[in-house]
Amino acid sequence: MKKVVITGAGGQLGKELVQILKDDHYMVHPFTKQQLDITDRKKIDEMLEQTNPDFLINTAAFTQVDTCEKDIDNAYLINGIAPYYLACAAKAKKVKFIHISTDYVFAGNKTEPYLEDDDTDPKTIYGKSKLLGEEFSQVAYEETTIIRTSWLYGHEGKNFVNTIKRLADSPKEIHVVDDQFGSPTYTKDLGIAIKQLLSKPPGIYHVTNSGSCSWFEFAREIVECLQSEAIVSPISTDRYGLATPRPKYSVLSHKKLNSNGIYMRNWQKGLQEFLAKEDDNSGN
Repeated sequence: MKKVVITGAGGQLGKELVQILKDDHYMVHPFTKQQLDITDRKKIDEMLEQTNPDFLINTAAFTQVDTCEKDIDNAYLINGIAPYYLACAAKAKKVKFIHISTDYVFAGNKTEPYLEDDDTDPKTIYGKSKLLGEEFSQVAYEETTIIRTSWLYGHEGKNFVNTIKRLADSPKEIHVVDDQFGSPTYTKDLGIAIKQLLSKPPGIYHVTNSGSCSWFEFAREIVECLQSEAIVSPISTDRYGLATPRPKYSVLSHKKLNSNGIYMRNWQKGLQEFLAKEDDNSGN
């Protein structure tokens, strides 16, 4: 039985991945941020010595984009330095290392999907710190797999889908930006792809649900699936007034993923399953 350590196991992706791997008969050792401080190199070494896994998957991150701009030291420590510590520890134990990254490593000014080897050019502290984590991990250990994803949502987490679900219960009009484009990604679909990538060569992979849309189109689809009468109206990013710039275009190419025999379903199908499961869980 293969053994897997998952850091950040309290997050929405971490929780999903724990269940997916357990269901496939992996022995999973999950660690939440309360159980393991990934910025403490000694504790990481001790944890790997005790668990002796075959794989180490890091889903932990400081993901609050606006807060990263203010708490720069912690952003770089958690997103940049900690992955280096994990990669070094994985190398010492000859454990394959998988690290989750983001579309924010790109500037977001393309008009066609980003390839894995496209030039990175992050515009935020979040993006810069995540890119540092990618680079440090790969320099530290050649058996590192970087998985970039985008617009992630899952169960038991704070995310765009759950926000729109909550707002759809209100009679107020919902204003959503219509000039940022990406690929909404269900944690279940990402988790299944991560499991498949455990047996693939190391390197950088882009993993999202297929297809793309604007945030406005995404919100409208959520409302339609909920059969809500809520009104969703488009608004420009400039008028919306975000504190920190977001990538205008962050669609990621699946070319490398597909060449390894892994294919992602479209984002609408993922959303439908997510909402159906949420409905079941609420007892409706």
